[in-house]
Amino acid sequence: MGTETEVDRRPLDAVELRRRLITADGLWRDVRVVPQTGSTNADLLEEARAGAAEGLVLVAEEQTAGRGRLGRAWSAPPRAALVFSALLRLSDVPPGRRGWLPLLTGVAVASAVREQTAVPASLKWPNDVLVADRKLAGILAEAYGDAVVVGIGLNVTLSQPELPVPTATSLLIEDAASTDRTALLVAILTELARRFQAWRADPDGADLRADYLRWCATIGRPVRVELPGGAVLTGTAQDVDDAGRLLLRTADGPVPVGAGDVVHVR
Repeated sequence: MGTETEVDRRPLDAVELRRRLITADGLWRDVRVVPQTGSTNADLLEEARAGAAEGLVLVAEEQTAGRGRLGRAWSAPPRAALVFSALLRLSDVPPGRRGWLPLLTGVAVASAVREQTAVPASLKWPNDVLVADRKLAGILAEAYGDAVVVGIGLNVTLSQPELPVPTATSLLIEDAASTDRTALLVAILTELARRFQAWRADPDGADLRADYLRWCATIGRPVRVELPGGAVLTGTAQDVDDAGRLLLRTADGPVPVGAGDVVHVR
């Protein structure tokens, strides 16, 4: 398990990130790094309302009002995590398929993490990145018109006492082969751009669903689902449908779940 002597919390270099990520024909148009903000998602939603083009990435070394799904707070010490949001546009994607974007983002993050760090990341529906049943990263997508801001928080060098909840983990704790935040951010955004552009060109294709199912540790497991209104469902996660919803087998029959907090039941 990682120790404090291994912690590297150097600041990110925006110039280097732009050099490695921005190309004439690529998705990313600008990468901004700020020392602190309330919420990168909130900041980019303001940019979207003002008409900003897609391809803008905002990275914060510290986030003071970060939010997870269902309004939960999310925080980390300065430079101990990767906290960033990306502005994308979905005008070419049918509304019924747009729910796949957060799931696609989860696959991109898990894939890049595994490639860069050798940590065996997997996904809990819809898009939490896990190591075993410990949460390594969270993803929150918020829409404004045809714009979607995808926010990602990845625990990199948090020590055990710094974790926001006991069920979380970090790359340091998981003995990652690398905790280089620059390399990780470049890998995640490169993978996200590749997968997003392929999906937008063919949003009805079957490749994304098949790929997601390979990464998802929820399918086949007994689960408890806490729904946004406070209701709770229990059953076995059977599949993910064409809209990205979790298909749950319950005592009352099959139920599709479009939003909720899933707990893997042992």
